[in-house]
Amino acid sequence: MNKNDEGESLALEYFKENKYKILHKNFTSRLGEIDLIVQKKDVIVFVEVKSRSKKDYGYGREFVTNKKIWKICKTADFFRCKFPNENVYYRFDVVEVDLKLKKIEHFENAFEYCL
Repeated sequence: MNKNDEGESLALEYFKENKYKILHKNFTSRLGEIDLIVQKKDVIVFVEVKSRSKKDYGYGREFVTNKKIWKICKTADFFRCKFPNENVYYRFDVVEVDLKLKKIEHFENAFEYCL
């Protein structure tokens, strides 16, 4: 299992333990991919997972670039068109996974909807 798969698996377990419903894993459009899409009550959360086994090059959250945010937002827009639901709110989160310590840090509302 590569580090991205391991990080996403740990993040998936984190969301399950915290009572989120898992809607999609690795949801793709022609413009990009969203690692996880989860829901809790009336909030659908688009999640970018960043995994690191060491911090020599910085924290994972530092690698969510403007270009990556743009792709996530465009893919989220595709998701909203494909699965319309006017009774929910949307949020963009980043989950940073420390693979060495098996530790998760969850950043809610990491960035705003950009469309």
